[in-house]
Amino acid sequence: MENQTSTEDILLLEGLKVTPKSSIPVFTLLLLIYIFITVSNLGLVALIFRTRSLQQPMYLLFCNMSINDIFGATIIIPHVLRDILISHSERYIHYIDCVIQAFCVHVYGSTSHTVLMIMAFDRYVAICNPLRYATIMTNTMVVKLSAAAWVVAFVMVAILLGLTIRLSRCRRVIPNMFCDNASLFNLSCESVLINHIYGLGYTVVLLGSSISSVTLTYLKIAAVCVRSKNKVLNSKALQTCATHLTVYILLLVSAFIIVILHRFPQLSDHRKVAAIVGEVALPALNAVIYGLQIKEIRQRIVAVFHSKGALMNLK
Repeated sequence: MENQTSTEDILLLEGLKVTPKSSIPVFTLLLLIYIFITVSNLGLVALIFRTRSLQQPMYLLFCNMSINDIFGATIIIPHVLRDILISHSERYIHYIDCVIQAFCVHVYGSTSHTVLMIMAFDRYVAICNPLRYATIMTNTMVVKLSAAAWVVAFVMVAILLGLTIRLSRCRRVIPNMFCDNASLFNLSCESVLINHIYGLGYTVVLLGSSISSVTLTYLKIAAVCVRSKNKVLNSKALQTCATHLTVYILLLVSAFIIVILHRFPQLSDHRKVAAIVGEVALPALNAVIYGLQIKEIRQRIVAVFHSKGALMNLK
């Protein structure tokens, strides 16, 4: 009986279909991207916390995005790297580990949206109520907004996975590179109507609140910029908002592609490619976009490299 239970708890991941000849190049590419994601995002967080002039609400809120990107990449990429180097028939994962990974994957995705929502709120206050900005966006408010972004995501995903782990299982194959909620509840032969209803509600609430809040925020910001004749203000608003909006659109497109492809089992290979591209491209692009497009951060990065170059010349 114990052996049977143990066997039922071992799942098989389908993973990426990589030929033996291309496995090493794919492994090397993913590893380099993972190193870049980790180093660049950690570097940005360290730069913001070490530089007094960057310790402003906008940059402190951005630290949430960097930390979340490292979290998301670490949950998925090392596991995918391991599976690339082993045969398809040996890509096993324990059910409990699968549930934990699915929980972390959904927390990462949900937090990406909630963090961008609070960053949009910060930009709204800064541009539409500049005289009250310092009063509203205090350190306490930054901490509260950051905590809310993570707690909301945590609670919503906990309910999502809680409805799934109650189900019995009659299948053992996860048709994906990593575990997620849809892959887990599809292992069951029971009715998953409740899972579909809550999953749909979860998606509608998350994406609906995200899209509506960001859209309304930027419409109000655009209205302020149109009425304002201050070219300096408009230029700075355009710079910071364009950066935020670019990241948000990339996240939204990635989320919609994966959600749509989940509805078509025959396109599982396309979904795997879209998922891994989203998981590695977005965290890497976020660091590049924020690191190079925001003037204050770009200047600090250039200053750091110049100081290191000067020290090397002295030696």
